[in-house]
Amino acid sequence: MRLRRLVVLRHAKSAWPPDVDDRDRPLAERGLRDAPAAGRWLRDADCVPDLVLCSPAVRTRQTWDLVAQQLPTSPPVRHDPRLYGADAEGLLAVVRETPDTVATLLLVGHNPAVQDLVLLLTSEALGDALERTREKFPTSAIAVLTQQRSWPEAVQSGSLLTDVAVPRGAAT
Repeated sequence: MRLRRLVVLRHAKSAWPPDVDDRDRPLAERGLRDAPAAGRWLRDADCVPDLVLCSPAVRTRQTWDLVAQQLPTSPPVRHDPRLYGADAEGLLAVVRETPDTVATLLLVGHNPAVQDLVLLLTSEALGDALERTREKFPTSAIAVLTQQRSWPEAVQSGSLLTDVAVPRGAAT
């Protein structure tokens, strides 16, 4: 059985401009700094995805665009409207549709759903990764989960949480 890796990324810090619909909120200055740092972390941790599932919200799209600039390859991206406003079970349903050819899947989404998804899927964790995820899953947080099941067979408490990181860019 082939090992599969799900990388969950919460979008970078967003702005709250007045009179802007939630879906249209852009990244804040800090988000513009942190998203490339997340990309560098993914690259350096050898977590370059084969496929990206991204919410269509402006802040998630901007996060992915800045992350992608730091990666050695450009994987295909699906901007799936179901990822915006979904709960953890809804996210899992989308993950289960992933083709078997995908070894590393990156999901770019929103809290609390992305944090809840990581907690839903985790059966074991390395180090203090699970405690840190339970405590907080801040903007630009990345969780890396591995499983031996195929994507359609992904189940609650069926994955190992191998890493959690919160990359931050340097203020200028």
